[in-house]
Amino acid sequence: RDLTSFRIDRRVQLELVARAPRDRVVVAESGVDVRAHGAAAELAGADAVLVGTALMRAPDPAAKLGELLSRPLVKVCGLTRPEDVEVAVEAGADLVGFILARETPRRAPGVLESPDTVLSVAVFVGEHEKTGADLVQLYRRENGHRSRDGVLLRDGREVARVLDLPWQREDPAHLARAAGAQGRVMLAGGLGPENVAEAIAVVRPWAVDASSSLELSPGIKDHARVRAYVAAAR
Repeated sequence: RDLTSFRIDRRVQLELVARAPRDRVVVAESGVDVRAHGAAAELAGADAVLVGTALMRAPDPAAKLGELLSRPLVKVCGLTRPEDVEVAVEAGADLVGFILARETPRRAPGVLESPDTVLSVAVFVGEHEKTGADLVQLYRRENGHRSRDGVLLRDGREVARVLDLPWQREDPAHLARAAGAQGRVMLAGGLGPENVAEAIAVVRPWAVDASSSLELSPGIKDHARVRAYVAAAR
């Protein structure tokens, strides 16, 4: 926070957090208003966040604290249109995903504009490139398609694992497999309004990710299903 103007530059804050020595306890202060702000600080390397104004303004501070820190992050992926990004943000998503792999009908024209209340995620298969997104979701290329699982990167550093279904296949043991994983897990594959709450209860993931189940057609979101999915996941 610039104390002369009280304006907050989150990118500067996160750069400072990322540069801090790892043998110190690092606290990210100022402007943590939504779940994505806390997640951004966590992924940059913060050990804690200082929350003040958001709690003082909240009608129920305990509920607000739980919303900021306890629930899984909710990602809506496969976004290709500004109006779909807007609906995802309004519904309460924490991460918005843009598939930039060439071989998919869900390929976005780029990382579309989004507010700082969400984290943007660029999704690649194989090699990735700089896009300006907050995070990169990267899958290996196997037999011309994405690998089953991927990784989430921040500035080239792995910060979470993405546990997904095999390419165009089901796996009855998917949730049990994910539940046994260690570290930060983003659960993906077959999630939608009907099953995301149960999946969260079984796996207890750090984040959940849905795309094709929220569509009217490839790359075109069903706004009612987006809202229902986010509500069920939160």
